Amino acid sequence: MPGAPSPDELLDTAVEVARRAADTARRMRATGVDTVATKSTVTDVVTAADRAVEREVVEMIGRMRPGDRVLGEEFGAGNTGDDTGGAVRWIVDPIDGTVNYLYGLPHYAVSLAAEVDGVVVAGVVRNGATGDEWTARLGGGAYRAGRRLAGSPETDLGQALVATGFGYDPARRRHQAGVLAGLIADVRDVRRLGAAAIDLCLAAEGAVDAYFEKGLNPWDLAAGGLIAREAGLLVAGLHGAPPGHDLVIAAPPALFGPLHDRLAHHDAAGGP
Repeated sequence: MPGAPSPDELLDTAVEVARRAADTARRMRATGVDTVATKSTVTDVVTAADRAVEREVVEMIGRMRPGDRVLGEEFGAGNTGDDTGGAVRWIVDPIDGTVNYLYGLPHYAVSLAAEVDGVVVAGVVRNGATGDEWTARLGGGAYRAGRRLAGSPETDLGQALVATGFGYDPARRRHQAGVLAGLIADVRDVRRLGAAAIDLCLAAEGAVDAYFEKGLNPWDLAAGGLIAREAGLLVAGLHGAPPGHDLVIAAPPALFGPLHDRLAHHDAAGGP
């Protein structure tokens, strides 16, 4: 599209917005957390901060790039201002890891990605508690604190530390627990940290060797998925399916095949 913004320009915007939004989340956490509603189940909470941070993100993007569209976890889709027909859509999770945030665990983040004509071209994940920040632009690599990320060098699934997560629906958790029970003897160990966007970034930098999860939404995956891919990981579902709600696997090429096959054997994309 003539005049379309470059990935570099969109990444600059994303970083500026995410940093300010993460600061807001941290300040609100310091003054106490108000649980204002639940979503899919009684354990799936949304706080006043989730909604306030998303509103702030939408307002900042509206000022910086009027007419762009926004897809957010809390308020859904919409334009930030007068619709100019722009092809840019922003995908935001205002606080990924809300339960961690609720309990004061320092593992939550603002996740913000820019999508042009259906392709994610820039993304940032910023941990609001620690200030850790991961970024990527399409074709430009993934970075943390100026260091280019290249994933884990591990090639043996039996030596791999694998991150995962669980849904809030009890029936889905039961199925996911069965998958994990089948997998755990085939890997070094498993970590469940409670924030999918950060998990994808940790896989991108090799702090964990691989990651998988069922039930991710676009705002969970958009920025972190780009960061993982730009670090050289394969990010996909089962049997050639794209990554999405049924399953996301993010792993270096040497680990992806063996992990994929074990997850397929245990029906990781199945269940409720």
